[in-house]
Amino acid sequence: MSTEVLERAPKRGGRRARPELGALLAAVVVFLFFAVVADSFLRASSIGTVLYAASTIGIMAVPVALLMIGGEFDLSAGVLVTTAALSSAMVSYQLTAVTWVGVLVSLLVALAVGWFNGWMLGRTRLPSFIVTLGTFLMLTGANLGVTKLVSGTVSTKPIADMQGYESCRLLFASEFTVGGLTVKATVWWWLGLVAVGSWVLLRTSFGNWIFAVGGDAAAARAVGVPVARTKTCLYLGVGFCAWVLGQHLLFSFGTVQSGEGVGNELIYIVAAVIGGCLITGGYGSVVGSALGALIFGMASKGIVYAQWDPDWFKFFLGAMLLLAALLNSWVKHRAERGR
Repeated sequence: MSTEVLERAPKRGGRRARPELGALLAAVVVFLFFAVVADSFLRASSIGTVLYAASTIGIMAVPVALLMIGGEFDLSAGVLVTTAALSSAMVSYQLTAVTWVGVLVSLLVALAVGWFNGWMLGRTRLPSFIVTLGTFLMLTGANLGVTKLVSGTVSTKPIADMQGYESCRLLFASEFTVGGLTVKATVWWWLGLVAVGSWVLLRTSFGNWIFAVGGDAAAARAVGVPVARTKTCLYLGVGFCAWVLGQHLLFSFGTVQSGEGVGNELIYIVAAVIGGCLITGGYGSVVGSALGALIFGMASKGIVYAQWDPDWFKFFLGAMLLLAALLNSWVKHRAERGR
């Protein structure tokens, strides 16, 4: 399928300016900054904490970045994480007493929500902002309403003593320590998803489709790219990663609060933007989203280690977002002029 639209996708040798270049420079600056102002920032235990904070954002930033490159948003991503955790906990406790059953059912639930978003987008041609905002509100209400209806409270029943809990915890919430550095399961899930996401984006035809539908959906459709199917697959990716992170939350604590996750969808989007994804679609990278999540982790924990007032974190975050957006736009402009 050699067409002008598909040829506008980044070349598989990386000859164009990489979208994550600005994020890489920003990550180095943030790291050096907190290494200087916070004495405890370079301790092994602190690095482990930073990596954990970055990984819990980075797991979701991967599919969100791919979705943004494809020209769409998902405002339900944060709440969907909680939905996946609640589904797993309630099915396990109320119906089976075996946690693996709940884990598999929650995977189906998360994928169903992702498929619904993609299907609704393709059928109605409504903006993804409207479609996923509706899903966000429905999931927020369902998380609270169903949890109170089933358990009588706003949290699920503890499942730590149920069959299969330890093996699930090993997969989703285990950790190991080397030389004082504690690495949690979310870190290797995060790195694995970044590797797979980058390979799909840069080494497969589906990756070219993502760039094509994000750059110009009408032109991509005209040359035979399955636009609706491509976007549905991207939303399924969001559902899968929400399931992974939801299981981590559940098997870390054994219970889940129904109100968690609200607002996190904006953090995932900001991480993708800081990592080089343009809001207009058609440009960005998965590695950049990982760098954006790492900057988040360093900033959120570095402020604590520097003993600053954490109330200023959101201000710091907003300024970083604006600078990243301007830098990404400048890098893209320079890349286009250099063709």
